[in-house]
Amino acid sequence: MLPTVFISHGSPMLAVEPGPYGAAWKTIADSLPKPSSILVVSAHWNTRQPALSLAATPETIHDFGGFPAALYDISYPAPGAPDVAQHVATLLTDKGLPVVLAPDRGLDHGAWVPLRHMYPDADIPVTELSVQPGLDAGWHLRLGEALRAVRESGVLVIGSGSLTHNLYEAAFDDESVEPSEEYAREFQAWIHDAMVRGDKDALMQWQTAAPHARRAHPTTEHLLPLFVVYGAGGEHPVVQRPLANFSLGVLAMDCYVFS
Repeated sequence: MLPTVFISHGSPMLAVEPGPYGAAWKTIADSLPKPSSILVVSAHWNTRQPALSLAATPETIHDFGGFPAALYDISYPAPGAPDVAQHVATLLTDKGLPVVLAPDRGLDHGAWVPLRHMYPDADIPVTELSVQPGLDAGWHLRLGEALRAVRESGVLVIGSGSLTHNLYEAAFDDESVEPSEEYAREFQAWIHDAMVRGDKDALMQWQTAAPHARRAHPTTEHLLPLFVVYGAGGEHPVVQRPLANFSLGVLAMDCYVFS
């Protein structure tokens, strides 16, 4: 059974200027058996209830503005995975969780930017699951627990977000791997320590328990995929962190593997 993976996907520019991140994401992919399909839980699809894409040929969504023209020409032509979406929908409804099916939803940059480097042949079917910023970490952990069984059919569950995500403080000319603000490192360390301890109670209260939580995440959508894949990783997952550095001064680019 495949582990689950969390990717801090960074700027859309990593699609064309990957720096150290494209290679790190590829190394993670190469360390795993090739999945039959991929389910991406993306910070860039926000809904009131869990939504799944049924698109058979998902479009590449360029859900950003102000970037070089070359970025908008990129296509990630992976086939869709409507069968996986239907399976996940059944798993969620069996646990009493509501589900919305989206017939034409494409792949936003939270999905295709890392996948472009992880699986450059675009030959693995992909579908997406949304997050619910109006609901808390406990909800998203429960969401992940409900979809554990999808891993038994060779589906790789990827959460795509960011371990910290304060764009108001991002230094867009700073590609340093060290934080420019100590609060970002303190938040990064708290999350990691809680996950390694398996302290789900602390993680579910991260907004009040973690240091500088509101500053690290003025909005919650980029951290929520982490709780989904942590929950999907098993009752007491083994926690591996193959990448832990910073981009743009304050964006923690941590990646995790849960097995």
